[in-house]
Amino acid sequence: MLSLEEISDRLEINDLLVRYSHHLDRGDWDGLRREVFTPDAVIDYSELGGSVGDLEETLAFLSSAMPMFKSYQHLVANSVVEIDGDEATARTICFNPMVFEKPGGDEHVFYCGLWYVDRLVRTPEGWRIAARREERSYVDNMPTDLAPPAE
Repeated sequence: MLSLEEISDRLEINDLLVRYSHHLDRGDWDGLRREVFTPDAVIDYSELGGSVGDLEETLAFLSSAMPMFKSYQHLVANSVVEIDGDEATARTICFNPMVFEKPGGDEHVFYCGLWYVDRLVRTPEGWRIAARREERSYVDNMPTDLAPPAE
């Protein structure tokens, strides 16, 4: 049986994982900095063509890459969470439809299926992601003319 503390931790971690999607889908990079990641977080989006780096490098990447898309959603579900005191790990499914606006205004929708593999820590402000890695499952209907942002 789960203790009240473990129930509370699991609810807080679930809220954290949803908060990530909420801030990302709204383009609220400062919200990711304030409410989701630790200041020394390491984030690896490379399996789906993104950046690898610390929090500030990741936020710079997101602020340049995400505006390439007309819209997107990061739907998270089915988390396996293991808690060990003030640390935890999580593996969470993400379904990510993306709308890419092609030259001339045509829209191209493609889909990414992935898992977020996270190391989490309890901080005075609550649970935060200290390390995140995307693990690719599939990409369907990727546009052939999609290029990463120029550095």
